[in-house]
This record gives sequence, C-alpha cells and structure tokens, in this order.
Amino acid sequence: MATSTTSTPTASFLARWRADHATQLHDLRRGLFRFSRNRLSLLGLAIVVVMLLVAITGSWWVPYPGDAIGDVHMDQRLKSPGSEHLFGTDDAGRDVFTRAILATRTSFQVGIIILVVAITIGVTLGALAGYYGGTTNQVIMRFTDVMLTFPGIFLPMALAAALGRGMVPAMLALSVTWWPGYCRLVEAQILKMREEDFVMGARAIGATRRRIIFRHILPNTLTAIIVKASMDFGFAVLALASLGFIGIGVQPPEPDWGSMIALGRRFMPNAWWISTFPGLFMFVMVLGFNLLGDGLRDLLDPNATVK
Repeated sequence: MATSTTSTPTASFLARWRADHATQLHDLRRGLFRFSRNRLSLLGLAIVVVMLLVAITGSWWVPYPGDAIGDVHMDQRLKSPGSEHLFGTDDAGRDVFTRAILATRTSFQVGIIILVVAITIGVTLGALAGYYGGTTNQVIMRFTDVMLTFPGIFLPMALAAALGRGMVPAMLALSVTWWPGYCRLVEAQILKMREEDFVMGARAIGATRRRIIFRHILPNTLTAIIVKASMDFGFAVLALASLGFIGIGVQPPEPDWGSMIALGRRFMPNAWWISTFPGLFMFVMVLGFNLLGDGLRDLLDPNATVK
C-alpha cells in the first residue's frame, strides 16, 4: 500500500514533466534518430569514448609506466617496433607505446581545462555585451576583435614563452587566447534573443538582469556552445602539441605527442616510429572530435531535416 502511495505522486510528476517538455522531448528523439543514422557521427563517438577510456585506464596496463616519469634504458635505444616494444623505443630507450598512451591523458586534461576556462570567460563577456549593448558591447567586442586579429597560434606561443615552459603555462596561454570565439558566438545569440517574448515576459514580472541572462537567455545558447566546444577540443589538442613541438609546451619526461614528434624528426627516416605513432594518436583524436561535433550539431538542431 505504501508503495502505491509513493509511486502515484512520482508517476504524476513524471507525467506533468513529460507534458511540459513535450516539444523538447520530441526534438531530442528526432535528434537521436538523426545521430544514429549518421555512421560518421557514430564513428566519432566511438573514437572519443575509446580515447577517453585509454586516458583513464592507460596507467594501469601500459607495459613500462616508468618510461613516462623519467626512466632511461640506453641499452634499448632506437629499437624498431616488435613484440617487446609494440611501437619501438626512442633515443633514451623509452617505450613509445607507453608514452603515446599516457600522452592521451595529458591531452584530455589540458583540453578540458582550456575549454572550461575559455568558455567561462567568453560566455560571460559575450552575455554582458549582447544583453547590455551600447558602450558595454562596443568595449567588449572591440577588445574581442583585437584578440581575434592575432594568428591562431602566435599569441599562445608568445604568452607561453613569456610565462615559462611547462604544462601549466601552456594551459594558461591557450585558455587566455581561446575565449574570443565563444564571446562572439554568445553575443550574436543573445542579440537575437533579448527581444524575444520570453525575455520580455521575464522583464515584465520584475526578474533581475542577472536572472534574465543566466536563467532565461544563456540556457538557450547551450546548443551552439556545446557544438563549438566539441569541435574546439580537437584544435586545443593540436595547439598543445604545437607548443610541445617547439619546446615551450609540456616538458619531458611528461609524455606529450607534440614533443614526441619533435624528438622523432631528428631520427627520420630510420627511426620513423618515434614520430609516426604519436602523430597517428593525435590525428585519430582530432578526427573523432570533429566527427562527433558534426553529429552533435545534427542532434541538437531541431531545424535539421531527417536524412
């Protein structure tokens, strides 16, 4: 009897919730159907999931975990791929397979932090610029335009060089220079929404500007932000590898695809494996996030047509 008493209010609540969100649920079902029909999107999702599992569990099953924290085996240097070393060894005798696997974790950590910081800064400034308009919009957007005039990797390189070498300075440099895209995206979205009926209604009942921005407008920009973030993650990984390639990113012995590729170029073409396998890992991750981003755009866009 107690079970039916407690389940009835729950069932009633779920029924009301489904009725209130019928449109959103319909759009989500259509989006999931489109996503499931897109083989490339499913491939991207599979790649991202596998790479994430590798990043989380890699340190538990790699054959030579010490090679990622400074171990050196000069008697094993420059060995070609084989049963003992699946991807061969580098000039210090370190297992390339182990280091490439553990560099996946570094890429995920840095990519997530870069995007969280960039989205926080960009969304906040874009929301203020779009909603308040006028002088506030002009000041914020002109500063954003200045940041966007710098070549994609030039400013992060300069900041990373000024802050010093290492993973933390690289993250700070990339985070500081990655937010303008989100600022411009959110500002454009809010300029279109601020005169919508739901915003005017919120103003009419006395909602504060802060509540209107963060409770009514920003949730409606999440689709565009999520799609952009899924695309940007791969580019953030490439940017981190670029800094590592020129020696101002992640520093040895911490494994990083960019620094591994830079090391391997000194031994090309004889020891081709030192650069090739880290490059393939990076290529697969970027490809996976780009394919996933295309799928998320179809999933989250209610105006897309079912193919």
